[in-house]
Amino acid sequence: MALKANLIRWHRWAGLAAAAFWLVQALTGVLIVFHWEIRDAFIPGTHRQTDLAAIERTVADLTEGSGARLGSIWTGAGAPDRYDVSITGDVPEANRSVRIDGAGQILVDGDGTGPASWTRPLVRIHHNLLAGDTGSWIVGISGILLFTNILSGLYIAWPKRGQWARTLRVQRKGQAAVRHYSWHRTLGLLVGIPALASVAAGVMLTFGGGVERIVQPVPIATPADAPTGAARVDLAAAAETALAAYPGSTLAAVYPPEGEGPVWQIRVTQPEEARRAYGATRVFVSAVDGSILARFDALDAAPSRAFVDGLFPFHTGEMGGLAGRIAVAAIGVWLVTMIIVGILLWAARRKMRVR
Repeated sequence: MALKANLIRWHRWAGLAAAAFWLVQALTGVLIVFHWEIRDAFIPGTHRQTDLAAIERTVADLTEGSGARLGSIWTGAGAPDRYDVSITGDVPEANRSVRIDGAGQILVDGDGTGPASWTRPLVRIHHNLLAGDTGSWIVGISGILLFTNILSGLYIAWPKRGQWARTLRVQRKGQAAVRHYSWHRTLGLLVGIPALASVAAGVMLTFGGGVERIVQPVPIATPADAPTGAARVDLAAAAETALAAYPGSTLAAVYPPEGEGPVWQIRVTQPEEARRAYGATRVFVSAVDGSILARFDALDAAPSRAFVDGLFPFHTGEMGGLAGRIAVAAIGVWLVTMIIVGILLWAARRKMRVR
């Protein structure tokens, strides 16, 4: 009984202390579940199939005569065949980011500009409270606190054998404290376990470096024995080689070659992958002779690598398709509801004690 009493006090006061942080995380999490689609819905333009040669010409136009170079290309992840192109200059002022369609036409010029640009700050708030590494630590620690709070709540609320039906029956009459407690307990028992899993994945994503040191997945890196020489294989040819290596896949990301052994790193998304937006399958193509130097098939990954790469699609719900993403949004709504009901319960009990 002493353990349960201590857990009740911990559950109550930890919840009140961190409620504001959790509310921010829950609300931003709900709002960004479909942020890729929301942003693209506000960007006009007809659908154009991916034309790698046209995209290459656009990249050349963006870098020509400026001394800037291609930084990366990533799928927009919302509407199909849209990409974010990052141009890197020698000085920060020369950096540029554009959203293009599959034919290379610029739809939005500038990172964080254009319709639905409000989604970008929400993502960063959810990740690090707009406070860099310090914010990431705060988010991670508050996530650990949330995990332990949900776990303690489940322990406190767990019914005895044969009492589940009675426990899950919400009390709609009686004093406010009784009604709030009934709702808090019932909702906690119904959604607490999947919420635990989602929160755990979020915490591990925040402390990704530490997780990788523990799990030790097979590293994925540019081959050290890449052919040396001048880069003669262009973006379109390298991407086509990677896509041909995995028929039916779509382009997820491109990293340009650099150094004495220049290599294109191409990420593609296979139809069966858990990551629906940013595929984890990688192909390393020599920029010297166009040969495939190494490849990593996400569908054939070792358990340690599959675990690490699976954290993101699990936390976002992508792993379960549309239903999974809706479920993740529902968990966020659940957390908001639990925080509000928990505060109301505390206030009602406090009012009773004052009387």
